[in-house]
Amino acid sequence: MTGFQSILLLRHELLLIVAALAIIVVDLSLPAGKKTRIIHFSLILFSVVFLLSFFPTKSGELFGGSFQGNQLTGFMKDILNLAVLIVFLQSGGYLRKKENAHKMAEFFVLIIFTLIGMDFMISSGDFLTFFIGLETASIPIAGLAAYDQLKSRSAEAGVKLILLSALSSGVLLYGISMIYGATGSIYFKDIALKISSSPLIILGFIFFVSGMGFKISLVPFHLWTADVYEGAPINVTAYLSVVSKGAAVFIFAIILFTVFKNVIHIWENVLYALAVLTMTIGNLFALRQNNIKRFLAFSSIAQAGFIMLGIMGTGGLGMTTVVYFLLIYVFTNLAAFGVAAAIFDASGVETISGYKGLYSTNPKLSLVMMLALFSLAGIPPVAGFFGKFFLFTSAGSQGYFILILIAVINATISLYYYLGVIKAMFIDKNDQPVAAFKSSVTMRISLLICSTGIFFVGFASGIFEYIMSLSSMLF
Repeated sequence: MTGFQSILLLRHELLLIVAALAIIVVDLSLPAGKKTRIIHFSLILFSVVFLLSFFPTKSGELFGGSFQGNQLTGFMKDILNLAVLIVFLQSGGYLRKKENAHKMAEFFVLIIFTLIGMDFMISSGDFLTFFIGLETASIPIAGLAAYDQLKSRSAEAGVKLILLSALSSGVLLYGISMIYGATGSIYFKDIALKISSSPLIILGFIFFVSGMGFKISLVPFHLWTADVYEGAPINVTAYLSVVSKGAAVFIFAIILFTVFKNVIHIWENVLYALAVLTMTIGNLFALRQNNIKRFLAFSSIAQAGFIMLGIMGTGGLGMTTVVYFLLIYVFTNLAAFGVAAAIFDASGVETISGYKGLYSTNPKLSLVMMLALFSLAGIPPVAGFFGKFFLFTSAGSQGYFILILIAVINATISLYYYLGVIKAMFIDKNDQPVAAFKSSVTMRISLLICSTGIFFVGFASGIFEYIMSLSSMLF
């Protein structure tokens, strides 16, 4: 592979590294009274990075097979870049607050460095590169969770995240060491050829799934999620819910479909149980929430259970449905978090009861939130309906009809709490609703992007077919 081809294969990572360094240099050169300019600079720079990342390239590998790139992994990274761009657009109002005047650049740099780790993780060709990418992504996230260092809840969220992340990483690494001991290799291709149903492999796989379950917030590895989501700044919570979880799901699916493809009979039973527990417990706990961030935390846990249905489909269809659903999930969840962030920045309200009567004062935000919740619930004709439909189709292709029935019951339960928020906004009366306000231009742009995605991704059948064509190259 020529040097130029290598650069193209690493284009996502190299562009992000250049962007992070550029933000640091520009921030150091700005005078104290003009630090807010770093927000506009970062937005423009990352928009350019997002557009340049679509430059086409061929499949290949680098560093002796440790780094692998193809069109599917490139598309996964493009989805993550899109999500980060939306998060950046939604964060302007929060970063302009007085307490953030001295640390605006750090917000962008930390997120970009976590994204670099996630990109390396998605393109990993062995467990060492995978683990390094995972830790590169995990460590800065703890700093983001504790970004409001003067608030005890934020500091607590950062401490919880770093301690539990270290524990889960230790469990994950222990499982990887068992797999290495049984196969004699850390390379995915070699392990796939040598893997068997030996007790050591099974035990190593259980530890591996346990570690990844923490990253994806699968039950019973989800207990950190609500506390960290509530304590972290709402824009960081959005990032954790969408980008961090999405990257973990991407690499989890890749490893299951490639490394462990010959022991499907082992992991299908494990994922079956995890899917049922995650959907059910996530939904039941969401019913009891009043804080909007905790509400969306348990909603995201339930959505992770639905994602497992796609993985249960295995093969090209399974990978396609997972990637397609996560693309929809980016627009849907970030729309909900964007509205919540706009309301919190303007009024400090972050409870569902505080949303009562919101439609009377802020009808446009109410409509966007309604659209997002409809999509999360899977109500037609918005994109979330198509995403869940294909997840059910994927599981049904392998005969998991009882699992689909359980998922449908859980989807029905979720309607109750999603419609509860809509009822609060549109029907419930409030003598002192959130006052009318006008959100920032960047926030409105982000919500417009999300609303457009929620409307049109489901109907654009070419997107699903395109992802299917990329997934077929791996199988």
